[in-house]
Amino acid sequence: MKKYILVAFATFCFYTATNAQRYAVIDTKYILDKMQDYKDAEKKLQAASEQWQKEIDGKQNELERMYKNFDAEQYMLTDELKKKREDELFNKEKDLRELQKRRFGYEGDLFKERQKLVKPIQDRVYNAVQKLAVARAYDFILDKSEGITVIFADPKLDKSDDILREMGIK
Repeated sequence: MKKYILVAFATFCFYTATNAQRYAVIDTKYILDKMQDYKDAEKKLQAASEQWQKEIDGKQNELERMYKNFDAEQYMLTDELKKKREDELFNKEKDLRELQKRRFGYEGDLFKERQKLVKPIQDRVYNAVQKLAVARAYDFILDKSEGITVIFADPKLDKSDDILREMGIK
């Protein structure tokens, strides 16, 4: 009986060992933070974002000034002038919302600029990961930078430095 249990256990261990998957863990945020191209792209995005925000803030201040003036003068205006000013305020507010959407909205200027500057860098990292996965026969590679993908990662499995070396960065 002991022989059968021992043979079954040995078979199970052999089966498990032959079907074990090889995997690695990387941290794309760590990798990107080590890349000067990425840092430069982030600076450009930050500068553009600040410039566009100043533009929006200027228009917001102008709109607030117009509202204050309207509040102060509305009792002295004729109905026709009052309606004209209200329409002006409405149009200015609409223009401001459209500008915010055009600059920072989904697929707005910031999104397009990010795609232009950051996506090629992310593609380089992805290609290096693919190359490493094929070269070392990994079954899958997990990214721990998002925090949700991996709850625990053994540091010896982190291959982020290998990706950097593959890309010639250190």
